[in-house]
Amino acid sequence: MSAFLELTRRARRIPAEPPLAGRCCLVTGGAGGIGWAIAVALAQRGVTVEICDISPAQVNRARQEAQAAFWGARITFTVVDVTRRAEVEKWIDQARQRMGRIDVLVNNAAFIRWRTVEDMTVEEAELTMATGYHATVYTTKSVLPLMRRQGGGHIVTMGSSAGRVYTGGASAAYAAVKASLEAYTETLRNELRGSGISLTLVRPGAVCGTDFFREHVPSNALPRMADFLPRLTPPQVADAVVKAIVHRRPKVDIPASLPVVYLLYAALPGSVRWLTSLGGAARRDYGHLPDATAEREDSDERM
Repeated sequence: MSAFLELTRRARRIPAEPPLAGRCCLVTGGAGGIGWAIAVALAQRGVTVEICDISPAQVNRARQEAQAAFWGARITFTVVDVTRRAEVEKWIDQARQRMGRIDVLVNNAAFIRWRTVEDMTVEEAELTMATGYHATVYTTKSVLPLMRRQGGGHIVTMGSSAGRVYTGGASAAYAAVKASLEAYTETLRNELRGSGISLTLVRPGAVCGTDFFREHVPSNALPRMADFLPRLTPPQVADAVVKAIVHRRPKVDIPASLPVVYLLYAALPGSVRWLTSLGGAARRDYGHLPDATAEREDSDERM
């Protein structure tokens, strides 16, 4: 079952009058993977969504899927390079004019090159930081004045367990970006207390069926123990993000067992690194979604 069909199946369980209906949302890197799943999940619930993405091919594919769905008219697509501040600010200003307001910002854009520090070029490392961290600064700085004038808003930033636990096989540049996003979000949260603007940091584990693994990260870059963790899909992450927006949750760790791993790593980093080295590399193909029946059973068990 494709991710699109899975999202459509989940739509049948959405309440007729969801609490997010009528809100307006921005999603960066929103035409594929987790970003697209979040955009669709929000649109299904009556949210007006503005997506930006650097890939015209991804945008065209997502637009075709949207045109075939009942929620498709709620999504607008724009090709934007989020590493260029002027493009980001222009996109946000035009989106505000179209929607009238901005209630939610989802910082999801990322640049992935899974190489060692010695093998990765300086330019690739810089682009990793620019796409993940600098772009988040651009979008956040642009929406904060709007949200303050509105009296509130919600900013969701996609972090990662890779920004908390440093074991073999990771990309130093990617881990650095996710760690910086966590520090940025937590510091900003303190600054915005009492403002009506809430923040959510999302830290997923390995998510199957995205270009992250299909194109950039070989599955065997993960440790064998990853095969025994709950299988994650973009729709599952999107569902968790939607719930976090509704309930204004400050953090989302998915799977929910990740905080235990963080505590173990903080207390015994050497032992955790040793454990992750056991058994060799992962054997699961993370580039494809799990079997639809098994995935549905896993999802239903967690609901």
